[in-house]
This record gives sequence, structure tokens and C-alpha cells, in this order.
Amino acid sequence: MRGGSCRFGNCIPGWNPDDGWEATLRPGITIQHAQERSVASATVRGDITGILAVIPQTRWPQGGGRGDLLELPLESWAEFQRHPARSLFDPATRRAIQAFFENGGIEARLLGLCLESSRELFDVTPMTPGFDSLLDRLRGEEDIGLLIMPVLAYLPYITLPDGRTRCGSESMIHMLLEHCREMNNRFLILDAPQHLHDRELRRWVRSFRQQRPELMSFGAIYYPWLKAGDEVFPPSGSIAGVFAKLEKEHEPWGVHWPPANESIRGVTHTNVELEYSETEDLTSTGINPIMIQPGRGVVVWGARTMSKDSRWIHINSRRIVSVISEQLRRDSAWAVFENQSHELWKILERTVRHRMDAMWGGGLLTGPRAGEEYLIQCDEETNPPDVRETGMVQVKITLRPIGTTEYIVVELRLGAEAGVVVTS
Repeated sequence: MRGGSCRFGNCIPGWNPDDGWEATLRPGITIQHAQERSVASATVRGDITGILAVIPQTRWPQGGGRGDLLELPLESWAEFQRHPARSLFDPATRRAIQAFFENGGIEARLLGLCLESSRELFDVTPMTPGFDSLLDRLRGEEDIGLLIMPVLAYLPYITLPDGRTRCGSESMIHMLLEHCREMNNRFLILDAPQHLHDRELRRWVRSFRQQRPELMSFGAIYYPWLKAGDEVFPPSGSIAGVFAKLEKEHEPWGVHWPPANESIRGVTHTNVELEYSETEDLTSTGINPIMIQPGRGVVVWGARTMSKDSRWIHINSRRIVSVISEQLRRDSAWAVFENQSHELWKILERTVRHRMDAMWGGGLLTGPRAGEEYLIQCDEETNPPDVRETGMVQVKITLRPIGTTEYIVVELRLGAEAGVVVTS
């Protein structure tokens, strides 16, 4: 259309559309195609494992003091073996690192806390000097999805006159479970305490589950310990490796894959050989049994959290909701400083829906078609005047994780008191 109006909108001086691209491009000139601004963040990972260790006073590095942290990022067992600081960490942790990588672990963050005595692990709170620094450092590593602390399984326990058992690790476990809940996408893998078996073990787990029931879905306990020849060691390092391996095999969100019915590498047998008749009592108590199966070797047989809540009994259900909550929080962080408006609500709803559709396609959510069994709401109902006056924006997501029958509500709160709240 020469000499007339341009069919592409505003005409560009000196360029005639009918002459084609060859008429305008010159050597050395390239075209950068425009793209829509993306508000989605990188995919949340759940396979990176935080391995928490103790550095006893006799092995503190030069210049080190109580409460100091020594951190090593690791991508292989060989890398740890070559590191000059490897001998500083407690033996239980060193063995767990080996087991983690033997079972498919890919990436770990090793954090060693300098302590004067193991007794400092007995009565711990988030404000205890040294442990507060440990939690702060863990908060700075958002991509850690799994936590283990093998040394806790070696702490002593006592049997009270009324028959109840108290373990020295209880306050530390509670603190780590609380931290996992705070971080959304974090899960604690625990070992059964050393020398605690049968009825005594089940009684302790039942009692422990009742103390802080709101935390129990963020952790799982495994029994019995493992053996490699005559060597006996806690299973958490091996189990964390199995978790990580499954997640990488089923990307982008392998958390929907139950970490059960998987063979454990690098072991010969278990410290206690369980009969099938014993597994029901263990799983009903919230303990994941490790079995010996002919032809398969040592196998992880359970995939349950310590929770009694029917929504959170299965590890994959808990971790699916955790990953979704954390992913949506990161995707929507940009909106914290935006002005409240109907346009913002629409953008947030589209952003969340796009991510939820992708997660449905990744196998995390139920429904024959995308959007059929989950609902995203960001409007006047979720953002009434009293909420808007505080500068908050709220998005309500109703979903059902794969393998469950119950719907769960995730409330995404953006603003000065940002966070994610999960309800039924």
C-alpha cells in the first residue's frame, strides 16, 4: 500500500512494508523480539538437602568459638573426602554424607555448629545462642528442601517412672519442625533414637506426636538403623538421598512421587530385621519401616509423616502443598510494593492460575483437565476494605493434591505481613 496508510499501524519513516524485511535489514543489524514481562520465579527445588552437624570443642577450627558455623556446599562424596575440614565434623554426619550421595543425592549444604558439649542439644529454643545463628543461616538458603541431623539419634533417652520415654533430642526436633513450617518448602527426616525398639519406640513416638501436633506433618521418622557389613548407622542420610533421587527423576516437581518401595544402596542389611506383621503397627504409629526383601535388598517401605491429620498423613501430600505454597509466594513477591487496584487483582489471579495450570500438568493436582478441580480467587471478597487499608493483598487458592480426597485452602497474603496460610 504505497503512499497510503501503513497496514501495520504507525508508519516508520523510510520503510515501506511492501518491500519486505530485506529492504530494511543491513549487515550487522539484528532483531531482538519483544517478550511479555514474566512475573514467575524459578521453579522451587525440593532435592537440595541441609545436613546439620556438630563440631565438638576438641575439633574447632583455629579461631573458632562456641556458636560459630562452618559451611560446606557439596555436590559429591568425593568432594567432601578431599576437603581439608572433613575431619572436623562428627562421625554420624560424615557417614550420612556418604549415604546421601550413594543413594542419588545431588546437592547438599553442610552446616557444622561449634558446641562445647552434646548436652547443649538437650534444651534448645530458637533464641539459644548459636542455634539462633544456625536458623538464620538456614533461612538464607531458600532452596533447601530437606533437613537431616543424624547426630540427634545418638542422644540418650530416659524411661520415666510412669513408663513414658523422654529423648534428649526432643527440643531440637521441635525447633527444626517449627523451622520447616516457617519456610513452607522444607521437610525434616528423622532417625529412630539409638537402642529404642519395639513397644518402647512406639510409645515414645505416640507421646511425641501429641506434644506439638501442628508440626508433625513437616517431618517423618524411619526405623530401623542400617548396616554395611558390621558398621551400623542411622538411615536419614540414605533416605534423604532417595528423596532427592526421586525428585530429580520426576522433574520439574518430583515431590508428588511417594518416597517408598525404593531400594537403599550402599547397605547390606538392617540392624533389626522386621517381619511384615510388624509393619502395620509401625506405620499406624507414624514410623516408616525399612524392610529386607528377597531379590531387592533393603527397601524403604513407608512414606508417612508423623501427623495424625488425614490431610497430611502422606509425605507427598504434605510436600505438594508446601511446594505450591512456596512457589506461589515467590511468584507473587513482586506485588508487595504495587498499589491496590482491580487490575492488580486480575494480574495476580492470572499469574497464580498460570502456575497452577503448570503444576497440574506436572502431576501435582487432581482433575481431568487444567482448572477443573482447583479455584483461584482474588477480588473484593478476598480483599475487603479492612484488608486493603492495611496494604495487604490476598489470594485464595482451593486445591486437591494428587492421591488425596480432601480439598485444601491456601491463602496467599502479600504486604507488610506477607505469608502463606494453609487451612482445610
